[in-house]
Amino acid sequence: MSAFEPKSDFLRTLTGRGFIHQCSDFAGLDDKAKSGELIAYIGFDCTAPSLHIGSLVQIMMLRWLQKTGCGKPVPLMGGGTTRVGDPSGKDESRQLLSIEKIDQNKAGIKQVFSKFLTFGEGRTDAVMPDNAEWLTALNYIDFLRDVGRHFSVNRMLSMDSVKMRLERDQELSFIEFNYMCLQAYDFVELHRRYGCVAQMGGSDQWGNIVTGIDLGRRMGTPQLYALTSPLLTTASGAKMGKTAAGAVWLNADMLSVYDYWQYWRNTEDADVGRFLKLFTELPLDEISRLEALGGSEINEAKKILANEATAMVHGRAGAEAAAETARKTFEEGALATSLPTVGIPRADVDAGLGVLTAFVKAGLVASTGEARRQVKGGGLRVNDQPVTDERGVLGGDDLREGVIKLSLGRKKHVLLKAE
Repeated sequence: MSAFEPKSDFLRTLTGRGFIHQCSDFAGLDDKAKSGELIAYIGFDCTAPSLHIGSLVQIMMLRWLQKTGCGKPVPLMGGGTTRVGDPSGKDESRQLLSIEKIDQNKAGIKQVFSKFLTFGEGRTDAVMPDNAEWLTALNYIDFLRDVGRHFSVNRMLSMDSVKMRLERDQELSFIEFNYMCLQAYDFVELHRRYGCVAQMGGSDQWGNIVTGIDLGRRMGTPQLYALTSPLLTTASGAKMGKTAAGAVWLNADMLSVYDYWQYWRNTEDADVGRFLKLFTELPLDEISRLEALGGSEINEAKKILANEATAMVHGRAGAEAAAETARKTFEEGALATSLPTVGIPRADVDAGLGVLTAFVKAGLVASTGEARRQVKGGGLRVNDQPVTDERGVLGGDDLREGVIKLSLGRKKHVLLKAE
């Protein structure tokens, strides 16, 4: 695939920016994109009220499809498949959610797509169907007869999503075993309804996607295509989208704009160029200049990454406000009131609040034991002063403008606000 020079702006962009891992027919998909008629989908199950940055590569692939004018992006809501649970990459069954909870999660997930895609009736305007529209209406016997007969159990057992669970002696429920049948059927149904010819996703979805292509062939659809992106890890091997404090959510009500900005600002040096290509729309020559910076200058590239990535999700004004908060906090040592804030009863402060408990309440550490270890390592500060006594108590004298600034290391800060 590397020897093939794409003709379409879409695949040229994805190739140059590092989005592509596998493709079932690169030349055929490229021709479809060059015609401007490529309709491609990615499925998003509704397992949480927000997507996190682990989904951001796929969202950007949909965005580039529209931005290059090569086709129509289809973000598919998995209102139906979420009721089943995707076994891919899981060691245990996913908790089954109520229909009400799935609908709540779907509403939260939809919020982010309006920031990346334009929806409407035009040729390249996005549409957002929900597979509950057709999956919940299926008659089980009819589905087994018309669709199920095309699946080989032998082949299904060889799929990584199934094989890994069985090899680890982890239980795989019958409902999960059916997931790949439903995902494959989504592909066929989306072709029928929207003319969709390509499914994109992370590389862990390759088996499920090509199963959909095979089902389409058996059920008489024209040529379908698969395109996957690499599963991302940081240079140190950490999984994208997760931190010690939890997931890096895309919705502001799940993670503050400041914390989102800080996540990108704290990018490892070796990842700056790669992340600028994947998560911003800066020109490649500008990215080449930024990733070549050495020494302390790489921090300027990290700030640009943080600004651009945050502006994409939270708007330019939100990114600039987060950058200014960071500047005041780190460069001026000022009390930036736009830092993440946790409310606490004023009576608790007046009565005396244990310093270790305060850091747990602020969400900076998971337990007092972890806080105690941080004290021994010099990692905790109150109002920019190191915590040296693990038995220390915070009181009214520690309030500054009604808040107490707690810091873990140099880059994580929370204001405890007396209410």
